[in-house]
Amino acid sequence: MGAPRRPGHEDGGGGSGGAARAGYLGQLDDSEFESALQELRLTRSIWTIDLAYLMRHFGVRHRFCTQTLGVDKGYKNQSFYRKHFDTEETRVNQLFAQAKACKVLVEKCAVSVQDIQEHLAQGHVAIVLVNSGVLHCDLCSSPVKYCCFAPSGHHCFCRTPDYQGHFIVLRGYNRATSCIFYNNPAYADRMCSTSISNFEEARTSYGTDEDILFVYLDS
Repeated sequence: MGAPRRPGHEDGGGGSGGAARAGYLGQLDDSEFESALQELRLTRSIWTIDLAYLMRHFGVRHRFCTQTLGVDKGYKNQSFYRKHFDTEETRVNQLFAQAKACKVLVEKCAVSVQDIQEHLAQGHVAIVLVNSGVLHCDLCSSPVKYCCFAPSGHHCFCRTPDYQGHFIVLRGYNRATSCIFYNNPAYADRMCSTSISNFEEARTSYGTDEDILFVYLDS
């Protein structure tokens, strides 16, 4: 459903806003981008629906697919969501309710790997909410063995039992090797890769609502 900004994770790691910029908005200067965040009141936490509104704000064609149209109350007791849940629930539900009127395209539907591959094959990108505790990059060397989210010399929080929401930007895939290529916004200087099976496990983990924001680069 969302990935609230958290110190050293979505906020400090550049996950939420960084995903939007990596997904399409990198050509904007910092002041223009920050102005949009302020205008849309995206200062405390950023959910996937916020990224869809951000795309609409800049006139970028998009399609937000999710399994839950609103906030799943079952997440209230999850440590990742707990801190901001009560204050964010009303705001996020309102964004979903107003999406059609605001020309933000939101659909409740399941998305297959084939759907994603077809989108990427056309030269577009997709912003995906994953459980970073499950996702791991096959290209990153130690000490970042299991992911791309912990800087060298820092504690890696992956493979923890708790859900850790994080946005990644899909860039392409290799059908022959069954792998998918993505950017972790916290590390703009590298391309990451993981198996399709690991990607599917990470994006369908409880807490993600299987959120995926298709971004069309021809818009």
